[in-house]
Amino acid sequence: MTSPAEEAVRTIAAAGGAVWRPGRDGGLETVVVHRPRYDDWSLPKGKLDPGEHPLTAAVREVLEETGLGVVAGRRSVTSRYRVLERDKRVDYWLMRATGGEFTPNDEVDELRWLSPGEAAALCTHDADRAVLADLVRTDVPREPSLILVRHGKAGSSDAWDGPDEERPLTANGREQARQLAAVLPLFGPTTVATATPLRCRQTVTPLAEQLGLEVTELTEFGEPEFGGDPHRALATAQRLLAAPGLAVVCSQGGTIPTVLGALGVHGHGVPGLPAPAAKGSAWVLGGRPGELAADYYRDLDAPSV
Repeated sequence: MTSPAEEAVRTIAAAGGAVWRPGRDGGLETVVVHRPRYDDWSLPKGKLDPGEHPLTAAVREVLEETGLGVVAGRRSVTSRYRVLERDKRVDYWLMRATGGEFTPNDEVDELRWLSPGEAAALCTHDADRAVLADLVRTDVPREPSLILVRHGKAGSSDAWDGPDEERPLTANGREQARQLAAVLPLFGPTTVATATPLRCRQTVTPLAEQLGLEVTELTEFGEPEFGGDPHRALATAQRLLAAPGLAVVCSQGGTIPTVLGALGVHGHGVPGLPAPAAKGSAWVLGGRPGELAADYYRDLDAPSV
């Protein structure tokens, strides 16, 4: 049995996107590209750079191959296959086109906007057709509306002499905040909020600065306030899920798993098992309770293997 580190060496990691826009008839149009090197029609994708997060690579590769700017949406299908005696893994995201223009290049010489059905018929590979089938699902939304972030590492409360509300991030926690600020803007957040503790605010301040947004306060997501009135935080989460735009909320380990459980998100999909919420991690959510798309981003600096 191979270790995760050995698997990472053996696996070619790549990422791409199913890029979409509203169609004229109320449906969708999606992008397929022709690659002259392989003489195939496929979805835009490419290999990760060393140390690059798969989502960052997916957005970068889409821009390089198609010239299109995008906002990342729901995580889609992951495909695995063999290439020259090595495993290859391609992580896909749904992506809404926001502008740009295609220019033929060394990797792609033709781009077509087609209906998902037409695109599936044109694509050379079954793996691309699986992603397109996911694109047209109607049970969950294509884009998230709420991201729940657990604050970064802040050291031991036993070693902190001041009020717990004022306990700051450690150097590792500040690095996690930097990673969040590098990846989460790809989803296009429109608001950034935090529970009261300083470590929560510090976790999302670099993100807010990157986006040019103010950090607002949602006290109900703090652990003491949540323990006194958990229904208030749940009601706020439900409101944010139903509201237009995408809200990022930074909270604590005593709050996030309980809110997720009330929304129908459980650890490993097992009812009653708390969902994980490691420090510096993010849950990207879209839909409504019981019908949520819920993606867990544990390590924003780690390539997917």
